[in-house]
Amino acid sequence: MANNLINKILDKAYSEKSLSRDEIIFLLSLNNVNEIAQIFELARKLKYRYFDNKVFLYGFVYFSTWCRNDCRFCYYRKSNTESQRYRKDLEEIVEASISLAESGVHLIDLTMGEDPYYQQTQNKLKYLVDLVRQVKKEVNLPIMISPGVVSNQVLHRLASAGADWYACYQETHNRLLFSELRLNQDYDERFFSKEYALRNGLLVEEGILTGVGESMADIADSIEGMRSLGAQQVRVMSFVPQKGSPMDSWQSPDRLRELKIISVLRLLFPDRLIPASLDIDGSQGLKARLNAGANVITSLIPSSSGLAGVAQSTKDIQEGYRTVQGILPILEDMSLEIATQNEYLGWIENERQKLSFHSIQKKGVQL
Repeated sequence: MANNLINKILDKAYSEKSLSRDEIIFLLSLNNVNEIAQIFELARKLKYRYFDNKVFLYGFVYFSTWCRNDCRFCYYRKSNTESQRYRKDLEEIVEASISLAESGVHLIDLTMGEDPYYQQTQNKLKYLVDLVRQVKKEVNLPIMISPGVVSNQVLHRLASAGADWYACYQETHNRLLFSELRLNQDYDERFFSKEYALRNGLLVEEGILTGVGESMADIADSIEGMRSLGAQQVRVMSFVPQKGSPMDSWQSPDRLRELKIISVLRLLFPDRLIPASLDIDGSQGLKARLNAGANVITSLIPSSSGLAGVAQSTKDIQEGYRTVQGILPILEDMSLEIATQNEYLGWIENERQKLSFHSIQKKGVQL
């Protein structure tokens, strides 16, 4: 009976028909190795349908590890005295971005904690805008900006300065769990910032954490939240306990949980970008995530830049395994190819045209 149900659901997914909430929960709850392998196989087929054997590469520049928030899961929460803090200057940020561009990445992800330094005055916020403009000028690559929650005005200015993407993870779409993880933060303010970014022509990345007390139903609801938002890139990352945080004694979840979520995301969003992050298990976990349906490799960091990761602040960085050259043997072993820059730019342009079309449609309805 269960096997018939799996086949029915996978046939729907192969035909790109919407899956119900119950069907999503059913797939996420599977534990049989052979049944899970079926999901992974279909996820790869759907990925191949839209992206062939190509993968995209994202360079990661975590330019400030200071943060005004006190998220329970984060190493860089403001009250954690164990955290290694730094704030890179413009020259260092540009230098790291150029190094990444020369190595062959498709995008530069400029990330910071919600650093109070940049929230103090309009002049400091202008620095963020100027930073995006300068990096864009020097590398001439798509830019993702990950500054946390910022005002609508700042989002508009970041888009005008050349930002292509806005990344801001909800972590969970269960409001109670959100309040327990992101202490004293506004759920709606965070979610609506992404809607406003889309209205300003920015592509949006949405993401969740797994292993932080969520249920399968919560994950299904998060997937629906991603769909309703219309995010172009959707991701999941396993929770990693952080020294000095309130959750440092928690266990990191079995990675099969994350892999199943990646596959279900691919079944539901076959034409979206889904990351395989090097920030959780380093290069050792890359193959499994790509086999589960991911098609973007994120958190590539130059080994000599002095830059950190987030969930794993140092893993594989100095050894050079989180570089383009470091991951090439894995891609070759899997018969995967790095997409051309034009292929990535073409995908972005296509998504922008969809955004413009939907924006015109909405204005037409209002009129």
